[in-house]
Amino acid sequence: MRQDDELQGVTLLGNQGVKYPTDYDPALLETFINKHEDNEYVVTFDCPEFTTLCPKTGQPDFGHIYISYIPRERMVESKSLKLYLFSFRNHGDFHEDCVNIIMKDLRALMDPRYIEVKGIFMPRGGISIYPFANWGDAEHKELEKQRRLDAFREAIK
Repeated sequence: MRQDDELQGVTLLGNQGVKYPTDYDPALLETFINKHEDNEYVVTFDCPEFTTLCPKTGQPDFGHIYISYIPRERMVESKSLKLYLFSFRNHGDFHEDCVNIIMKDLRALMDPRYIEVKGIFMPRGGISIYPFANWGDAEHKELEKQRRLDAFREAIK
């Protein structure tokens, strides 16, 4: 069981008075300590209800976001991630921008060994967009390159 000192900075989990954000806000993201830093493993989030706005028309866009990372010392707390992703609801950006922003915000927050974010967006005007962004530290550059190549191959099947 985690001790109180291991949960410092985790303020949203269990808080019944949380207000949902109306604007994009990376400050919502919170972390906790990875108790298994000596073990390299993958954490994946499946976020099927992502919404944002088209930056030109203001019309809503709906997507499914997948986030996977290999943690180092810090890990993202899931309720803060949910609120952070919700903060995109009134944010106007292209799908590709949203995926890259999410990846960069999480990278800056946690300093993971490796991270990837994939978006599967509902069709608009008969076209679906599936952006993929990833990053790996020096020890994971080959994984970074391979996963990008895998995403590309999957996209052109």
